[in-house]
Amino acid sequence: MALQVWETLKEAIIVYTGLSPPTFFTLLALILAIYYVITGLFPSSDHRHEAPRDFEPQMEPLRPPVQIGEVTEEELKAYDGSDPEKPLLMAIKGQIYDVSQSRMFYGPNGPYALFAGKDASRALAKMSFEERDLTGDISGLGPFELEALQDWEYKFMGKYVKVGTVKAKVPVTEPSESTPRDAESSKPTEDGPSELADIKNDPSESADIKNDEPPPKVDADKEE
Repeated sequence: MALQVWETLKEAIIVYTGLSPPTFFTLLALILAIYYVITGLFPSSDHRHEAPRDFEPQMEPLRPPVQIGEVTEEELKAYDGSDPEKPLLMAIKGQIYDVSQSRMFYGPNGPYALFAGKDASRALAKMSFEERDLTGDISGLGPFELEALQDWEYKFMGKYVKVGTVKAKVPVTEPSESTPRDAESSKPTEDGPSELADIKNDPSESADIKNDEPPPKVDADKEE
């Protein structure tokens, strides 16, 4: 029975492939070997997706935003991302936002890292990376620049949490340089006018003043 099946198989191989049975089986074994080599070099898609998960670094969850209240521009610089224990903050038009979730942009080595820890309103309005524009002073900006700044503000309001405000600078006024001597010189004399008025009203006092005057100089030649 087995011999009959083998004879039938050999005839079928010759009829359908035109190859001898030994050649056919050799070729089949070579094809299977090539298949196993290729599948070993290129793992299946399921293995490709699962392998990176084992080596994927675990990112720490973001900390909830913390309200810092009103701070000065100098105090805001401490939140520029250089300290990983502090949130990453940035201000627009005096309003401070927590941009920690976009650390890849505003954190160290990010494309917008120079805006972090500052009120960068002027720089955002002008799309400038100049040091002199890293300020909250928006005076003198044109309508298109102010419109661009407004778009940035709407974006920050919708994406980030506001955590504080920048304390406005109070202009310092210098004290006047007037001296007490100038004040005394500008002060009207209290005794002068009233004293003259009293003398004018009392003739006896004026006579006494005349008697107090030194006697006229006597000519020495005449007395000899």
